Amino acid sequence: MEVQTRVDVFEDIFLVFLGLGTLVGVVVIAYTLYNAYKYRDTGEVDDDDDDLPTLGELPTGGKGGKKLFLSFGLSAIIVISLVVWTYGMLLYVEDGPDNNPEDAIEMDIEGWAFGWDFYYDNGIETTNDMVIPADEPIWIEVTSTDVWHSFGISDLRVKADSIPGEYDDTWFIAEEPGEHVAECFELCGTGHSGMVADVTVLPPEEYEQWVDDQLTLTITLEDENEQRVTDGFELALEHEENEEFDEDLSFTYSDDEFENGSITIDEIEQGGPYDVTVSSIDDEFEDVEDSIDFTGPTDETFTLELSDGEADDDEENETDDDTDDEDTDDESADDEEQSDDGGDDE
Repeated sequence: MEVQTRVDVFEDIFLVFLGLGTLVGVVVIAYTLYNAYKYRDTGEVDDDDDDLPTLGELPTGGKGGKKLFLSFGLSAIIVISLVVWTYGMLLYVEDGPDNNPEDAIEMDIEGWAFGWDFYYDNGIETTNDMVIPADEPIWIEVTSTDVWHSFGISDLRVKADSIPGEYDDTWFIAEEPGEHVAECFELCGTGHSGMVADVTVLPPEEYEQWVDDQLTLTITLEDENEQRVTDGFELALEHEENEEFDEDLSFTYSDDEFENGSITIDEIEQGGPYDVTVSSIDDEFEDVEDSIDFTGPTDETFTLELSDGEADDDEENETDDDTDDEDTDDESADDEEQSDDGGDDE
């Protein structure tokens, strides 16, 4: 992406001001030295030299003030051009490349005493750990949950106020992969000096892999005896705000897609709160309705309880087994009594 970063803009402004300042300084000093040499006191008096000033006389600029007007004109052109150019560059810093293009990464940042929470536009949430791709625009909206803070990354020339009830927008681009530190630049309390977050800049391919790892959901189904349930069910997932997204964020998985009662889902590209429904196909289990907050690597286990009919059958089977055991015990007791009677007869 051929766009200038904020660092590039500030460096360009600095170099232009440095170059113009150096040029003006050289010209002024050189012209001053030239006139000092030209009008030095040699001890000789030349009455014919009209340009030679006399003691107490105000300088006229010579030749009707043409040099004076010329210098003022050139200075005005340079200064106005510099102001217009600098203002345009600062507007670019404020508005960003193409006014927040669709392929830019958007992120909400909340400051709290004493740490930072990062909320990605794809639903991922992290605390004190900011991971971004290299060479891509990053748009952030910063606020606070308690007192005044100020979010800043010195290496990347990023700084935004973090104020409760207010939102400060800014953007930046990290050109190279590496490690940086985000700090609080507003004295906010006893933990101010430790209010830092790690900023990891990854190559685009590694960043995509990191996102995939974060959006990984593992679901395991067990019965009341903590034994894996392997068949007779269907799993459905649906984002609680599904209607607000362009794509359909509802997913369905059958029991044959599970492996030993467990499934790992990595196809979901949007995190957030999801409704979970586990339906029994043959009414062996009670349906399960629950929700999960899918904002990072998530591993959930759901317990399937037997339906009322199945539970009654199990109770009847247990009762029959108990009855059979009692009958067997009675028969054994009778046999023992008969044996004892035979012994007495003898």
